[in-house]
Amino acid sequence: MAVIGDGSLSGGEAMEALNVAGSELGSNFIIIVNDNEQAIAETHGGIYQNLKELRESNGKAQNNWFRAFGLDYIYEENGNDIASLIKVFEKVKDSTQPVVVHIHTQKGKGYRLAEVNREAWHWCMPFDRATGKPTVDFGSGESYTSITAKYILDKVKNDKDVIVVTPAMPMSVGLGIEERAQLGRQYIDTSIAEEAAVAIASGIATNGAKPLLVTNMTFLQRAYDQISQDVCINNAPVTMLMNFTAFDGLTDVTHLGIFGLAAFTNIPNLVVLCPSSAEEYVNMLDWSIDQKEHPVLILIPGNAVAHRAADKSFGDINKYKVEQQGEKVAIVALGDFYQKGEEAAAAIENELGFKPTLVNPRFGSGLDKELLENLKSRHSLVITLEDGIVDGGFGEKIASYYGPSDMKVINLGLEKKFYDRYNPQQLLESLGITAEKIVERVKTIC
Repeated sequence: MAVIGDGSLSGGEAMEALNVAGSELGSNFIIIVNDNEQAIAETHGGIYQNLKELRESNGKAQNNWFRAFGLDYIYEENGNDIASLIKVFEKVKDSTQPVVVHIHTQKGKGYRLAEVNREAWHWCMPFDRATGKPTVDFGSGESYTSITAKYILDKVKNDKDVIVVTPAMPMSVGLGIEERAQLGRQYIDTSIAEEAAVAIASGIATNGAKPLLVTNMTFLQRAYDQISQDVCINNAPVTMLMNFTAFDGLTDVTHLGIFGLAAFTNIPNLVVLCPSSAEEYVNMLDWSIDQKEHPVLILIPGNAVAHRAADKSFGDINKYKVEQQGEKVAIVALGDFYQKGEEAAAAIENELGFKPTLVNPRFGSGLDKELLENLKSRHSLVITLEDGIVDGGFGEKIASYYGPSDMKVINLGLEKKFYDRYNPQQLLESLGITAEKIVERVKTIC
């Protein structure tokens, strides 16, 4: 038996599997389709029109998407009723060929708040059952998500060429139901189909408009081939904006965003931008959407919102920025680990008596070879910091550059592991990514 939700049916892999199941298996294979009329956000596309027809006709509509694949089909309206499910499973348990059991359920059934607001309750933090309010306090200050939502609404209002594309993940950038209504025709939801979203964005860019693709980093890896083949080979100016890219964002093994740097910074033509402050983030986003030369991937910072003056343009590709000039040790701290670089630099100066150089690389996908070469004259150690796995990531590119020289390099980041439900701060401690532990390592070298 296989179980799939209606939201997942829009993914290409689901259709590939139905194609094989219906025509090739010839076995007692039971596919349970749990249809609660909801993906993560609302559903979009022709598949869902057919599911609606099937529900309204009690499974008798002549137009039947599943039968077109060669599958037998049975419908059960009372999908939340155990007795009804037992009866329908008794009917199909001895089937001699693949069959779809299409059950209609109510998302959130039994908890009124979840029944009424299905999208908000798709996922939640620990909450008080009586009120529905979170029991975890993240504060009420500004966030990169709220900054993003405001930016997108303003940008779309003032530029009719901007098209927001998402594979069912509008809330990754704070685009709720009301915000999506404001976007109107400048908003496309492909349902849970990342490959299609990237390909559509490439087509939009090729035809002269300005696509902004938004989702979580963990889901983008499904579209690696489309990013490489459809976007980057053609140098299509698509902006891909990823949330939950950080070590302390989503911490369960199936939703980790920590592999993004290693995965995507090695695709030719793709410019990967890693902002270190709110101002830098908004300026990167604005520059990327309006430029026509490069496909761009932007990693939304995962830490608390920081403020610092930033450049307006990033057309000088792979140009790093020296934020503090010093000596002996250069700290190259990428993206939302820049603040950790600041802390380490201050601790080195306080405890070891010299001021290290602090570099904000901004670009995760390439090297500023001129800057790296210049560091050789007054520095003997380079420390890289990145919010992702070290293997194949940003820091190793710098270490490789310095390989033939006398420059020592320490790469700090996460291990190539499938971490699962871990304590983020304890993880940093174990990896030596704290100001105190960085100072101790510097003492042994300098």
